[in-house]
Amino acid sequence: MSITESTIALIDSLKSTTGAFGLAGTGSEYKIVTELFLYKFFNDKFGYEAKKDQVYGERLRNAEKWDAEYDKFSEDEVEDLFSYLPASVPRLKPEHTLAHLYNSSGMGDFSTLLDATLIDIANINADTFSVTTSGKSRVNIFSAVTTNITDTQKRDEFARSLMKDIATFNFEDVFDEKYDFFSGIFEHLLKGFNNAGGGKYAEYYTPRAIAQVMAKLLVGENADLRGMTCYDPSAGTGTLLMALAHQIGEDRCSIFSQDISEKSSAMLRLNLILNNLSASLPNVVQGNTLLEPSHKEANGTLKKFDFIVSNPPFKLDFPEYRDTLAADGIRFWAGVPNAVKKVDPQKPKMAIYTCFIQHVLNSLKSTGKGAIVIPTGFITSKSGVEKKILERIVEEKWIYGCVSMPSNVFATTGTNVSVLFFDKSGQNEKVILIDASKLGEEYKEGNNQKRRLRDFEVEQIVKTFQNRESVEDFSVAVTYDEIKEKGYSLSAGQYFDIKIDYVDITADEFNQRMSDYKSKLTEMFKESHRLEEEIMKQLDSLEFNE
Repeated sequence: MSITESTIALIDSLKSTTGAFGLAGTGSEYKIVTELFLYKFFNDKFGYEAKKDQVYGERLRNAEKWDAEYDKFSEDEVEDLFSYLPASVPRLKPEHTLAHLYNSSGMGDFSTLLDATLIDIANINADTFSVTTSGKSRVNIFSAVTTNITDTQKRDEFARSLMKDIATFNFEDVFDEKYDFFSGIFEHLLKGFNNAGGGKYAEYYTPRAIAQVMAKLLVGENADLRGMTCYDPSAGTGTLLMALAHQIGEDRCSIFSQDISEKSSAMLRLNLILNNLSASLPNVVQGNTLLEPSHKEANGTLKKFDFIVSNPPFKLDFPEYRDTLAADGIRFWAGVPNAVKKVDPQKPKMAIYTCFIQHVLNSLKSTGKGAIVIPTGFITSKSGVEKKILERIVEEKWIYGCVSMPSNVFATTGTNVSVLFFDKSGQNEKVILIDASKLGEEYKEGNNQKRRLRDFEVEQIVKTFQNRESVEDFSVAVTYDEIKEKGYSLSAGQYFDIKIDYVDITADEFNQRMSDYKSKLTEMFKESHRLEEEIMKQLDSLEFNE
């Protein structure tokens, strides 16, 4: 079995265990699966790094089992080892190791021991691996897992089953793997946990192909960048940020994020740890970005970033804080949308993505670049907040590209999406518009009919965009003046040349076609006349009833 298959099997076994104990589809399922997955990762990571230590490494490497030898360490030796380990390495005491726990699994009240161990690990690693809320509260990395089983008599059995799931796998084989490996593993881990039906704030997972397109078009190839700051104000599980960091180089950038969802913040934290970006964990904030943006300068102004990516929610139940946002005319210079009642008058929605566009633009450095996923309808808007945004990004020359994606690329929404690309420097002479709506292959996932971009299609989009190529019925490079003439439309199709196909026919063929058209029209006129007469008869038959 390959490393990928083994890792996926570990995830599936944890999901199977939670399902067997009645937790499938519950709010606690993702916590249990991700926490046990991460606990196993921590255990193996600690052992992997401890065995490389110059002082204690040889002792651990030469032992038949490193964790059994670690059990013999004194408290002073443990603290000494901790002091030598890199800051990004989790700290585990001897009683925290998987081997120690597993050997204790036959004891009574094992569930309490497992929960206490996880909480203790979380506490001693809080400075490195916790995330914060916008209110500055700390959210630790682990919590009690067995208390989610309401039947107390089943908790020990549940705890032992979880131990069995993780005992047969070793993460040491994957520590040398990079983004491509972990992005696939993380995508599998997310299945079933991230959907649009989970509450007020839907948690959309951005397909890897779209994330790759955004990262490659923002950063380019072989860019020699260092010390870059990368931000996502609606980070979700971090797919966009991971792709961006990988394109720049994980050791050449710092990650900043905010998202209102507790679940998303927890998954993002896991994503950062797996991708060797633990140093950025203090910059992960759980909270309402629009109402309470957490990343600010000392003077209270918004922090400015080198790169920003975002796939915000498109619509939101009309929020009670709408007027508060609208009062901030500097930050939301195009305004804040009103309620939309088309779908359900009782539950009006607000096009909140327009606020995120403005927030992104306000948060970019003067030389910064950004990309944001938006509903395709936005790019041809003729009124309201949307039109004001379009006018501003064209007039300021902030927009330098737009890619319209295939339909159904998101499993959770049928909305067609496009990606806007911003360059705050305003130095571009033309805007590249790409209509990729016809690309992709169809596939079915559950009950959802979806579409995905293939690798060669990703490269097609990237190459065309970077070269500023005009390709028939696919792409066009236009000036800002041309966009203004088209009413600020960013739809590639509106700039394509209209083609007229001429077909050579004989005089006889022409006469025959005209005869056929006349015959059809005659029949249609007769039917129309019959219907007119029928309607008049019906009207004549109507009488007034007192």
